Amino acid sequence: MKAIWIDRRRLLAGAASLAAAPVLAAEPARDIAYGQDFDELWRTLGERYCFFGNKATNWVRVRELYRPEAIAATSPEDLSRVLAKVLAELYDAHTHLADPPAGTPRFPPFDLVVEPDGMMGVVLSVAEHSAAQQAGLRVGDAITHVEGVPVPRAAAERMPRCLTRADPAANTYAWNGALAGRRGQPRRLTLKGGGELLLPLVQGADEQPLAWRRLHDGLGMIRIGSFADEATVAAFDAGMMALRYTRGLIIDVRANGGGDTAVARPIMGRFTESTRPYARMRRRDGAGLGAFWTEVVEPRGPFTYSNPVVVLCDRWSASMAEGFPMGMKAICGARIVGQPMMGLGAAVFRLRLDRSGIEVQYSAEPVYDVHDRPRSDLRPDLLVPDGGDVLAAGSALLRQLAG
Repeated sequence: MKAIWIDRRRLLAGAASLAAAPVLAAEPARDIAYGQDFDELWRTLGERYCFFGNKATNWVRVRELYRPEAIAATSPEDLSRVLAKVLAELYDAHTHLADPPAGTPRFPPFDLVVEPDGMMGVVLSVAEHSAAQQAGLRVGDAITHVEGVPVPRAAAERMPRCLTRADPAANTYAWNGALAGRRGQPRRLTLKGGGELLLPLVQGADEQPLAWRRLHDGLGMIRIGSFADEATVAAFDAGMMALRYTRGLIIDVRANGGGDTAVARPIMGRFTESTRPYARMRRRDGAGLGAFWTEVVEPRGPFTYSNPVVVLCDRWSASMAEGFPMGMKAICGARIVGQPMMGLGAAVFRLRLDRSGIEVQYSAEPVYDVHDRPRSDLRPDLLVPDGGDVLAAGSALLRQLAG
């Protein structure tokens, strides 16, 4: 979903220009300005963040705990570090600083997905082309220490401090956050058995936003690396033309970090002959959520692909790359194959704080399937074990569906 920007400075500019008398007073002290930015963030999320009903977060306590730290900040970087802790109290991977300063704890998952197992974090998934993969980490590895600190202790330092009750989701967030390390810094991990791995900083691999190829048995495959580039729509159309007469189609959105409905929706439009609903959404209304509205897909293109479709996903399929499989299932009966996705359940709004210019994003509009089930609960129709061959499983299912 496309982020919506909120900038109160522009809204106030017109009113300010009407009262343009000379300003003789000195600029407010920096701590006051930072306190005002804190208040803007705290108030905006208090009014618009959509998942308080699913969280154990005491938002009033968040203000009591962190506002003094914001006032004590001496630079925008200091304030950013405070606000990063504020946002982490919501333990929501879609709610974070837009551009955290170096040294700020990375928001999880970064390049590893782990689950707690006693005193260890067991690896469920490793991101491709990441430092973790290059260091040799594999699914099933058990991590005992990070930077020489036992993982449970490191995770405890990342636990939200303003919870009203225990929440397993907060615990999972903290464990994955501990192993994500800090922005701009390498990591040192210790494995069960005593082996030590250094995870250096690596440049993310440049991937084509889209690629297609023919498979055996008259099947085709289109890989979509991102929904963030509008040129992806034309590239998808070219792939569809080349694969028009295939018996079935695989669309691969593994390791796709999401993007914009303006890209995903036209792609979905190639698979329906009529206007079809693909998602339902809501927005904050007072203390709760307002009424549902329906998002639809319009048919598009010189032809409609009507043969069986399988969509591949994994734990790194995020945001719009979760909405796309959900939508394809609704409009053309596509089967979803792979691992559970990242579980980002809402469209985000972005907020630029008036005084410091710090930018954040937060979950604002929860997304549901056409049966009003939360997108974050979506699971593959064919679940492939972590570390399993998702493409092989998807190809086998597609051959079966194509007959």
